Amino acid sequence: MSDTAKPLSPAHSVPVYAARMFTAIDGANMGDALSFAEELELDDVYTLSQMADPQQLAIQVLEDGYEIAAESPTGTPGAALHLDCALTLMSPDGQTTDAIVVVETDATGDVAQIYLLPLASLTPRTDYALVGIDTTKAGEKFAEVACARFTRGTHITMASGAQVPIENLAVGDRVLTRDDGPQPVRWIGQSTVRAVGDFAPICIRADALNNYQDLVVSPDHRLFIYQRSDQLGAGRSELLVKARHLVNGDTVIRQDGGFVDYFQLLFDAHQIIYAEGIAAESTLVDTRTRPTVPEDITSQLLGNGSADHANAGLSGLDVQETLLNRPDAAELLRKASSR
Repeated sequence: MSDTAKPLSPAHSVPVYAARMFTAIDGANMGDALSFAEELELDDVYTLSQMADPQQLAIQVLEDGYEIAAESPTGTPGAALHLDCALTLMSPDGQTTDAIVVVETDATGDVAQIYLLPLASLTPRTDYALVGIDTTKAGEKFAEVACARFTRGTHITMASGAQVPIENLAVGDRVLTRDDGPQPVRWIGQSTVRAVGDFAPICIRADALNNYQDLVVSPDHRLFIYQRSDQLGAGRSELLVKARHLVNGDTVIRQDGGFVDYFQLLFDAHQIIYAEGIAAESTLVDTRTRPTVPEDITSQLLGNGSADHANAGLSGLDVQETLLNRPDAAELLRKASSR
């Protein structure tokens, strides 16, 4: 990492396949592995090898792009990553799946590895026709995976103490924040996506973390936990925990199937707000998530030349996944925050 390319947030881990595992079985590129946009042809048919297993690629967000994080089990740590293009794949039953072609380059800028990042589960030995290639949407598609998003029906605590469903909020409404008291909503984003695979929403069932009702959020949405006793051994009382790292199949589950309506809440600064009684982050605008926010809004927020609008008070609070890799992680955090 260069001195000027500083990380903006914790690494983001995504499941990818090596390009050699996704090969064309019909069309202009028959016999070839997946490649970058300029070498792809529409209507070519690809299949995923029966031997293919998704690998975790940890992506570090920088002020000027992306690189492979030091802890990544896949790829070369420190190597630059480029989001080459967004693909649309169609299976024989007519279902479409979005995917991103991610290119790793070496120190000289040459291609070192190519990865396929599917945004829904792919089935080995299934024919997938390439029906869309878009070189302008890769960043936006990746941002949709990474954003902190609440689902329709989530109750947000307002400045007055009222509990209001997120879909009923409007720009300018004042929401209670942990660090800055009542703050007006600057922008509200909404999208509907397929709720499948590693990108299906996470449901934190009522009382799992002392929440009033079920809370359903995007997988990488971070929850704020204040430990009255250090149950996890994190070495501090204030923690940010990704929802996906708390899945235990019981009190915290993945809701796989169908579609989900997501909402983003943006404030003048990255905030901790309250949703179903749980302290959770609002949208953070950085290199990764910026494509989901209108340009005029980001221009106002980032008018001082900064690459993001992060709250410095939340920096360094993320919990390592290894500390959460236990079935009782959610219960430990519930007890730690109750005492």
